[in-house]
Amino acid sequence: QVQLVESGGGLVQTGDSLRLSCATSGLPFSAYGMGWFRQASGKEREFVTSINWFGSRTIYTDAVEGRFTISRDNAKNTVSLQMNSLKPEDTAVYYCAATLKAANTNRTIDYRYWGQGTQVTVAS
Repeated sequence: QVQLVESGGGLVQTGDSLRLSCATSGLPFSAYGMGWFRQASGKEREFVTSINWFGSRTIYTDAVEGRFTISRDNAKNTVSLQMNSLKPEDTAVYYCAATLKAANTNRTIDYRYWGQGTQVTVAS
């Protein structure tokens, strides 16, 4: 059974930092590209960032470029999202997801497995 479990969310102030983690099990982690998506209340789920299977290539949505950093540890089957300089508009439920696509992808349809999400709230 494949499981993706996010952790690290919480309530922070504008300008603060948070580090999200996603622990995976039940899949050959090093074979999967990993992504982070987010969904704000009343909005559609949107792409945040992804990392390829080897960790050699990453892509970010413009809104988080320079503030967020995705990384992975294939020995621990985890992917992380370091979020700095947080803004109120970063408030959302954050989801990690796994894809077999070789190239980085920002399409939700390309991701086969999803976690249950973790809430990030940034107060102004």
